[in-house]
Amino acid sequence: MNSKKIIKLWFPLLAWLMILQISRVIFLPNQILSAQETRSIRDSTGRTVTIPATIKQIICSGPGALRLVTYLHAQDLVVGVDDIEKRKTQFDARPYALANPQFKTLPIFGGFRGHDNPEKILSLNPLPQVIFKTFPTMGYDPVKLDKKTDIPVITLEYGDLFPNRKKLYASLTILGQALAREDRAKAVINFFETQIADLENRTHGLADEQKKTCFIGGIAFKGPHGFQSTEPEYPPFSFVNARNIARDTRGKNLRHSIFSKERILMENPEILFLDLSTLQMGDDQGGLHELKNDPVYMGLSGVIKGRVYGLLPYNWYAQNFGSILANAWFIGKILYPDRFADIIPEQEADKIYSFLVAAPVFDRMNTLFRNLAFQPLNLKPDRK
Repeated sequence: MNSKKIIKLWFPLLAWLMILQISRVIFLPNQILSAQETRSIRDSTGRTVTIPATIKQIICSGPGALRLVTYLHAQDLVVGVDDIEKRKTQFDARPYALANPQFKTLPIFGGFRGHDNPEKILSLNPLPQVIFKTFPTMGYDPVKLDKKTDIPVITLEYGDLFPNRKKLYASLTILGQALAREDRAKAVINFFETQIADLENRTHGLADEQKKTCFIGGIAFKGPHGFQSTEPEYPPFSFVNARNIARDTRGKNLRHSIFSKERILMENPEILFLDLSTLQMGDDQGGLHELKNDPVYMGLSGVIKGRVYGLLPYNWYAQNFGSILANAWFIGKILYPDRFADIIPEQEADKIYSFLVAAPVFDRMNTLFRNLAFQPLNLKPDRK
């Protein structure tokens, strides 16, 4: 057999071997690289979730999820929003949204309170690499959403500043790890701790007789309510050691309560506060209308002496942590003016918002609420 025939017979085999060798060179490193491009993280439920090593696109599902991401200054990664971010309303008490009007321009991936739409999520361009989800028992199940979209879902326990602060901090830590913003997460946690410690230190050691009795009404809970709606463990009161007449001394840590008019009248607190979320109910109802026109409230010493003050809304698509702290500084100033003599509450509020959401939004938010925040309220009865 001559050399030409040998070459002709062996050429296909040699070509195949060359292709195989090239494939090893090309594809094996990619497979190794692919394995290195993912990592595992534990979410708030203890579930191990595999996520990309570098995250550039996300969405936030559920009350407060987008707020926490904004606290970590990661809002530029958001590629879609739930429908509450696109609504046009007369009132808005979400500093994170006021500071980020671009959220209104993003496509919708589902309904608010975690009612996600997998088809809409998969239609986003670019696709999110990770979904962060608060209140996992609300709306679309996170495990099913993960399987349906093939996008990893990290659940976050929202927590609060009192008494579930550790849960909030754990979620901020998880976010920091997932988004490579560990230092910022630590800074936010330290900011909360420093603020709360300062508030508590200013009022530490006060005897009960030095503390004025107080009550806050009109707190929103899954919608606006009238003046009887309160929070027995209202965090700003706790931070400044106030004597909240609605506080449950049995240690139940009630999140929300409808306090009876009779008890309010019997306790007759020296100072009253009104959560301005109640304005959503309209001019002819809600806490402000009741204080002006209900004979029970009109007989309270706080109303008679003009010691009723407006506060920034507390619950608005979950708790507003920045507003909680801002309210605490104002309440401290009203209850103990000598211990808060150096504080200008409006300026303190903007310091808080500037740190958390990178914008001083107090004036903008207060304008939406008729400039009644951190002011004594005019309670002249409405004309019939």
